[in-house]
Amino acid sequence: MSAAEEAARHKAKMAKRKAVQDAEVAGKTQEKGLLIVHTGPGKGKSTAAFGLALRMLGRSGKVGIVQFIKGAWDTGEAHALQAFGERVEWHAMGEGFTWETQDKARDIAACQAAWEKVRQLMADPGLHLLILDELNIALRYDYLDLKDVMAALQARRPDLHIVVTGRNAKEPLIQAADLVTEMRLVKHHFKAGVKAQEGIEF
Repeated sequence: MSAAEEAARHKAKMAKRKAVQDAEVAGKTQEKGLLIVHTGPGKGKSTAAFGLALRMLGRSGKVGIVQFIKGAWDTGEAHALQAFGERVEWHAMGEGFTWETQDKARDIAACQAAWEKVRQLMADPGLHLLILDELNIALRYDYLDLKDVMAALQARRPDLHIVVTGRNAKEPLIQAADLVTEMRLVKHHFKAGVKAQEGIEF
């Protein structure tokens, strides 16, 4: 086959594909606030959520972030998002990983305070995107009542997007979500002795 024939074949193939794609896109007319879950053992769940925050801010939206377990680390994303002023509400309400506090009652109290902040933010009609960072961990350890959390998430206003991150997402949350992404661990530099580094892990 000549180069010209190969080019023509490719063009025809892509034209067919474009027609299928265009028809599929045209058939999607609904708009709604999405419940998005980032889970799995791989790295990048919170990072992906902050990417959505940046995208929403780029479209002049307002973003809320509540961190349930994290809170002790001084993170680069917190510094970066401060530049957006009142368009970002950042609440790092955890006290560190559960094995660091070693105090279940304290962890439960911190998670409940964080959940109360979530309820306040959900009531803000100007908020477009709400990130519940590591909520899955709080639910995994039963620091919050799953039924109460699910009822609140499902009763959110129709145009509010919510992202939930953390390993081991509960099945009811997966079933209720509009989009679920599982991060799969293939390889991690930590196992090779590389420590957490600024700009990558925090």
